[in-house]
Amino acid sequence: MNIIPVQTKHDLNHFIDLPYRLYKDDPVFVPPLRDEQHSQFDIKRNPLLDHCEYQLFLLEEKGKAIGRIAAFTDTLALDFWKQPIGLFGYFECIQNPDAARLLLNAARDWLKARGMKSMRGPWTFVSQEWGLVVDGFTPSPVVMAPYNHAYYIEYFDNFGLQKVKDLLCWYVDAGEGYAIPPRILELTDTVAKRYGIRVRSIDMHRYEDEVKLIVELSNASIIDNWGYSPVTEAEVQATARDLKPVIQPKGVLFAEDSSGRAVGFAIAIPDVNSLLKGLNGSLFPFGWYKLLTGIPRLKRYRMFALGVIPEYQGKAVDSLLYRALYESLYTPETWMEINYVLEDNWPMINAIKKLEAVPLRRYRVYEMGI
Repeated sequence: MNIIPVQTKHDLNHFIDLPYRLYKDDPVFVPPLRDEQHSQFDIKRNPLLDHCEYQLFLLEEKGKAIGRIAAFTDTLALDFWKQPIGLFGYFECIQNPDAARLLLNAARDWLKARGMKSMRGPWTFVSQEWGLVVDGFTPSPVVMAPYNHAYYIEYFDNFGLQKVKDLLCWYVDAGEGYAIPPRILELTDTVAKRYGIRVRSIDMHRYEDEVKLIVELSNASIIDNWGYSPVTEAEVQATARDLKPVIQPKGVLFAEDSSGRAVGFAIAIPDVNSLLKGLNGSLFPFGWYKLLTGIPRLKRYRMFALGVIPEYQGKAVDSLLYRALYESLYTPETWMEINYVLEDNWPMINAIKKLEAVPLRRYRVYEMGI
């Protein structure tokens, strides 16, 4: 087995293709669109790479790729965290502990050579797409959420990587009879009246301005969250561009106070993963039609983000936004995954528990000194 640094377009194609082979018999895996995967490693299409130094590695045996990993440093994150933390991600490997060790060693050595003192991951070149699934391997992952073989847990543990943070997911399902609990309805009615809160949908005619507002609210609400690092204007615009064809106005809500000032937001993205199965990562010849006609009819969602500015935190505005979002998207078939919440974000966890959402999945971010 040999570690090969990815240097050519041919190498990159093998790097991207590997998961499609490793999971081809896994009914839970959702093959992502290959073009979207290529865009993550294209500096012209992914502005996050503007402030990253990275190296992709392949593990080959007899000329065939059997594993992969990425090692990278993020200048903005390093400046914000004030700690020499290197990152690794895109780990995929056949069921072979020696192969896994070679890959993780390659990432560790690369990061150590650049002065990093610790190694954290799995992390990706997509904002907040972190973690290894350690519990809740079914159902299939929602859009922009990782998935992995269960044996990766043992390989990470044996290498010396240790849990640094867990990320939790829940779901609600109208088809199972879910309804907002009466006490939450009473609470949120009181909150809306007390603070003069009204909720509105995103104005798609002012899309760019609305995106800027979301960024302002997000930065104000999550700047102290673990793992947060600043994003650039170019990253914001790229994300907004990518999501615009997918989002539904009823799934992006703002909470405004009595003066009309936005104090919080919530975003639920239609789960396009439920349309991607069977396409093997390609929109041709008929995948584009499946997406075009299927997205407007989707009843499955990923709750992607929710934020409330500090002045209104602890006042149940988050519960008000949860309620408003669910009611906005409700049909008898609505299913929504709340993905994901930091394990020690107790205000958010308590709000979700009061909503009687059902625990679904746990992701884990690992770290070790190098």
